[in-house]
Amino acid sequence: MAAISDLDALLAGLAPRLRPGRYVFVTLPADEPIKATWRPVMTFLEDEGRTVILEAKVAKAAALDASAKMAWITLDVHSDLEAVGLTAAVSGALAEAGISCNVVAGAYHDHLFVAARAADRAVAVLQALATRPVHVSRHAAAPAEAAAPAED
Repeated sequence: MAAISDLDALLAGLAPRLRPGRYVFVTLPADEPIKATWRPVMTFLEDEGRTVILEAKVAKAAALDASAKMAWITLDVHSDLEAVGLTAAVSGALAEAGISCNVVAGAYHDHLFVAARAADRAVAVLQALATRPVHVSRHAAAPAEAAAPAED
């Protein structure tokens, strides 16, 4: 299936899926090796160190200093990496419901990490977002301006 870039189509096809387990964010020094047995969900090198998302039980067993426990929600819609507005619409809907959200984008899907205690409510908010008939944020945009040259 081809990646979708149209915001209305993305939101209509969100298909949020709560994954089993609990996850944590861990920060390691950039040069510290990541053990293969940890099976990280994501790693990202920041100026302050390497952020690693792991199953909470793995981080606990490795005695790693970790964030609060999070739930992992995958948006099963195949989002285009250049799509505009998906992250804003999703995080905005969750913010309106008082749910914090950490977004990680993969090549095919967006993944949300929310407080474990808010997981079911977050899925319900996302399901409701997917059923809205008109997504005002996209259609209320200012008149089109001259297109900027494409970047390479």
